[in-house]
Amino acid sequence: MSYSLFISHSWKYSKVYDRLVEMLRDYSYFTFLNYSVPEKDPLDISGKRYESKLREAIEKQMRLCSVVLVIAGKYASYSDSIGMELDVAEEMGKPILAIEPWGSEATSQRAKEVASEVVRWNSSSIIDAIRRLSK
Repeated sequence: MSYSLFISHSWKYSKVYDRLVEMLRDYSYFTFLNYSVPEKDPLDISGKRYESKLREAIEKQMRLCSVVLVIAGKYASYSDSIGMELDVAEEMGKPILAIEPWGSEATSQRAKEVASEVVRWNSSSIIDAIRRLSK
């Protein structure tokens, strides 16, 4: 079974996102489709209606996923785009998996409040939670 995931993240901290994607790819007997928006392939939106276009693009990507993952570092509390992604996920009724980054002492309270489940930075914990939330 392949899992459809939207991984919410901040491009300012793209190394954490890259490590998470690599960890998921390297996990045995786990395949997934990544519907998130990586820095290398940004959404083509600009102009006066930037915010509404961004929201529409996030909704389009998120509609295809079964679970929304959010890297719940402290920056997630201050990122407008992550906040919008969490809002859209809640409105769409998507399960949200908050992942506390490795070695992080401070995490996003907002991400943890809206999460269906919160896990630490551990491959098997993350994969097990994705499997549970995808049902």
